[in-house]
Amino acid sequence: MSTTAGLSAAISRAPFDLRLDASSGGLIWAITASLFALFALVAPGFLTFVNLTSILSEIALFGFLAVALTPVIISGNIDISVGAVLGMAACTCISLMPNGMVTAISAALAAGLLVGLVNGLLMEKAGINSFIVTLATMIGTRGLTFYSIGDRSVMTTDPDFLAIGNSNIGIVPVRTVLLIAIAVLMGWMLRSTSHGRYTFAIGGNRVAAVDAGVRVSRHVIANMMICSLLAATGGVAMASQLGAVSPAFGAQYELWAITAVVLGGTRLRGGSGSILGSLGAVATLAMLHNGMILLQIQSFYIPIVIGCALILALVLDRQPIGLRNRE
Repeated sequence: MSTTAGLSAAISRAPFDLRLDASSGGLIWAITASLFALFALVAPGFLTFVNLTSILSEIALFGFLAVALTPVIISGNIDISVGAVLGMAACTCISLMPNGMVTAISAALAAGLLVGLVNGLLMEKAGINSFIVTLATMIGTRGLTFYSIGDRSVMTTDPDFLAIGNSNIGIVPVRTVLLIAIAVLMGWMLRSTSHGRYTFAIGGNRVAAVDAGVRVSRHVIANMMICSLLAATGGVAMASQLGAVSPAFGAQYELWAITAVVLGGTRLRGGSGSILGSLGAVATLAMLHNGMILLQIQSFYIPIVIGCALILALVLDRQPIGLRNRE
């Protein structure tokens, strides 16, 4: 097979339809709808305004990270620093709020973008595995946040900033609307731009992409920067809702986000996945968590159930692409 043919084959794996298979996201949304119907029938208070708003808030919390991670994982890489970046951005934003809201938000987003740039450069220029690089930046970013803030919480009473995170459009929080807008934009990027097509191609067959003339390093670095920027955006959004955060904020959030991305059908080996599927998995996990609490199921069962779901997703991930996508 020629290198150009290999590149075309890698790109063709991108699942842009809505069939009920794992890679397109249709299956996970069917599960989400089934869970919604189940908990609406058996969980008292599930359909109340307060509870539905709570579910949407949890979707927003992990949704930013899941959307951020999807292109990175599609390209065959991983970023486990996103939780630390989220926490750093939240602390940075609130700490700098006395200097003005625009300055504080800009500094938090710039810090996230810088972490993504460092991740990408170390991966592509130094040739270090993405897991090792982002493990190091996760530890370093968390350490720098503690060094800057100390072992204490920071808070703000800026009414304009807090209004952003605590306003609703109907029952939908503004931060959830922001997440949906970003998800649509990211979905369009993956589906309709050359960067998106090359992202699938790099994950499907990096060697073929390189041989076909794709500037692989440029696209990988761009995805890492976008990932950290979106993680920082999630941190700012959550800081606006909570008004107070600690340097430990965001710890282990990356595990939930990676779980959601894999459950949504994105292959850890790269080459396949969708924003739609990742969002569906976030909604499924949020609904499952909320419904089990309403049913007064003991909290330690929740990670057990989610862990089993992740193992199932990993088993499915091991299946050949042709088998997974066969109609």
